[in-house]
Amino acid sequence: MKPLEKLSKGLTGIAGEYFVAGELSRRGIMASITLRNNDSIDIHASSGDGKHLVAIQVKTNQTGRRSWALGAKSETLKAVNLYYIFVALKGENERADYFIVPSEIVAKRIKAVHTKWLNTPGKKGQAHKDNSIRTFFDDSGEFLERWDLLSLND
Repeated sequence: MKPLEKLSKGLTGIAGEYFVAGELSRRGIMASITLRNNDSIDIHASSGDGKHLVAIQVKTNQTGRRSWALGAKSETLKAVNLYYIFVALKGENERADYFIVPSEIVAKRIKAVHTKWLNTPGKKGQAHKDNSIRTFFDDSGEFLERWDLLSLND
């Protein structure tokens, strides 16, 4: 399978947002991509009847791996109606993988992973220096295709 040409970080993010909006629309969910000046919400989505609304933060990688880099603010960015949709782009003719995760779970997991990393000595026994990078993993596929977690289907 032919791999995709490597995209810039900006184009990768935009592609992920449009892919997510397309998947939501395909499922009968209204999806509106926000303007670029909103750094916490990429998509507003609602049920067909408009009674249920959620905000979505999209994170995309083009490696196909089940890990994504986040900023430190993701440890505190959480709300009942806020979700992350992590997108793993693959080859040219392959459908992306989508991981749908409530923001409370993302915040809790990335904080725990980062704390563990800080408390684990480096390869040469040195302490790790704190930074703003956090990583979310879903190696087991626990959140793969979990569109039901959004509770937007009538």
